[in-house]
Amino acid sequence: MLGQLSVPKNLCLLRLSAIGDVCHAVAMVQNIQRQWPETKITWVIGKVEAGLLAGMAGVEFVIFDKRAGLKGYRDLRQQLKGRNFDVLLHMQVALRASIASLCIPAKVKIGFDSQRAKEAQWLFTNKKIAAQAEPHVLDGFMGFAQALDLEVTPPLWQMPITDNDQLWASEKLSSNNSTNKPVAVICPAASKAERNWHAEGYSQAAEHLSKRGFKVVICGGPTTMEKLLAEAIISRSEFSVDENEILNLVGETSLKQLLAVLKIAHLVIAPDTGPAHMAVTVGTPVVGLYAHSNPKRTGPYLYPQYVVSAYESAIQLQYNQSANNVPWGTRAKGKDLMMQISIAEVNKTVDRLIADNYSELV
Repeated sequence: MLGQLSVPKNLCLLRLSAIGDVCHAVAMVQNIQRQWPETKITWVIGKVEAGLLAGMAGVEFVIFDKRAGLKGYRDLRQQLKGRNFDVLLHMQVALRASIASLCIPAKVKIGFDSQRAKEAQWLFTNKKIAAQAEPHVLDGFMGFAQALDLEVTPPLWQMPITDNDQLWASEKLSSNNSTNKPVAVICPAASKAERNWHAEGYSQAAEHLSKRGFKVVICGGPTTMEKLLAEAIISRSEFSVDENEILNLVGETSLKQLLAVLKIAHLVIAPDTGPAHMAVTVGTPVVGLYAHSNPKRTGPYLYPQYVVSAYESAIQLQYNQSANNVPWGTRAKGKDLMMQISIAEVNKTVDRLIADNYSELV
């Protein structure tokens, strides 16, 4: 596609957010690195997301602060002053990202195909990736590698976890798990409360995991909503004290420490939220809980068989047609959709995951 520039000396990637999408993008970036090890890669990224990926081998990160308004764009232009990239991969359709792309000098600017180049992204690019039929977000990103005439291989992640973060996670989990039980992590909260399952469901899943011999850990960010949800889950759980008590790490971890915890874990339960995709990058199976977005598009990439979904029934009810017949990416609407997810179905899926991956625990 790029003709004389088939192996660029330097390449810039623009993907600012969010955590799950950035995890998908890492797979694409590392695919490029394996085939073009000499190409210098610069990634323009959001501040929070940069914290997760700091130290990633062979990538220079340039932080764009979207909260800084016009100053953020001026700072980005200043940081890239005098640079000139052979290729820009413009991988975010939000208008603010397209405006940021104007601060990135590049000969070739590749964006999404016409159908997916929303918010007039096509005005800011001079090349497009090929159209794809109903791709997962990760596969959509791999379209950028294809546009560079690179081979697309199954995703492999090398996430940057420091020894200190891994040690912190190991010590934190082992100090609360003297009998060395396998670890199950519940990350109950998404950025939007309507994507969260109910506290009663999570607490019963936690009790089920405990009966199966797991040490249950709840993880999440420092927001009031996340802390209250964790407290509600714990208060509803009929655990005895000491060894069977749930370990509450909500608000206690950095993103890298959370990634290290997820790597140690044997399984994760989570709705459509960043930690679900972080777990995928470190090879930990995920029970994904979905209702608003199509799990075939945004579900845990390596573990679609463990998704528990109310999305299809919600779409059928709202649009009077199957999910296969509505436009790809259509979201179901409603504050109570996650309530349709059955506790029994979640526990049944947990059991299947354990049987598939940890036969010694069955």
